[in-house]
Amino acid sequence: MKTTNTKKLAVLAMLSALAFLLALVFHFLPVPPLVPAAPFLKFEPKDVVIAIAGFLYGPLAVVPMAFVVGLLEMPFSATWLYGLIMNVASTCAFACTAAIIYKFKRTITGAGIGLAAGVVAVVAVMVPLNYLITPFFMGVPRHVVVAILVMGIGLFNFVKYALIAAITMQLYIPLKAALVKAKLIPDPEGTGITAKKKVSITSVLVSVIIVILCLLGVLYLNGII
Repeated sequence: MKTTNTKKLAVLAMLSALAFLLALVFHFLPVPPLVPAAPFLKFEPKDVVIAIAGFLYGPLAVVPMAFVVGLLEMPFSATWLYGLIMNVASTCAFACTAAIIYKFKRTITGAGIGLAAGVVAVVAVMVPLNYLITPFFMGVPRHVVVAILVMGIGLFNFVKYALIAAITMQLYIPLKAALVKAKLIPDPEGTGITAKKKVSITSVLVSVIIVILCLLGVLYLNGII
């Protein structure tokens, strides 16, 4: 039991470090904001790693990871406490929802349903949360935020997390296979998704379609289409 717990902590620490590194890299990349009216909304893929941790260890692993990575990001962000609240809320809404559903249906289909539900959950959480908090952060009247709430903030979160869901679907099995091979996690039989199973062509096609739709969403957010 001690060895198992030690390995679990080691894997979670490694995944937390990877999530923070991804957030840091994308923070310093000269990427233009997806929503010109809300430049603080940026894409970064750290929640891919945290969602995979949720698939591996359950929803309870997501919450501490979200807090740790969010706290590590604070010194590099101009949004500080606001950014921490939003980061933790969005990560938990997405990754916890996906992990809960996958916990009860440990198949590729279950993973897909969980990730799709996570996208819906994060939009449902972030739209009202931005309505409540963003006017204080931006120092603007609430009606200014309301003007970009649905087709700006809501669409941004939908596009961002749909893309994260597509990436997660493709990376989960290879990453799990690597961890099994390194003997860091067990590979019990009959759990649905194991290291021996390959990513299906269907999941690849679905992910490609999602990426295309996300690109169209980005073009819309920038007023190109």
